[in-house]
Amino acid sequence: KVLNTEYNKDVYKTFVRNLMSTAIQLTAFLGWASILNIALLCLSTLIFMLMRQTVTRVHSKMFSIPELELPLVYFKFLAYYKLLIWVFCLVPYISMKCMGY
Repeated sequence: KVLNTEYNKDVYKTFVRNLMSTAIQLTAFLGWASILNIALLCLSTLIFMLMRQTVTRVHSKMFSIPELELPLVYFKFLAYYKLLIWVFCLVPYISMKCMGY
């Protein structure tokens, strides 16, 4: 059976066009995810810096953790969150931008 090559070319062009559109959408998504996550990280840091005693007291009572241990827990949370932002948002976004999307 002879394949219609014009039809195959059209299907291929449509596939490539949709793939490019998807890559552009993924780049936009990663960019906005990066912005929102960095804003949330900054907000969390500011809240901890400005309201340290209140936050520590509340979390100490909620989770039965001594108040002296909580600053280390907060620091670890912020460090891990920043690392996750880099790994799952910023690095993929920068890679997509370097590839031209």
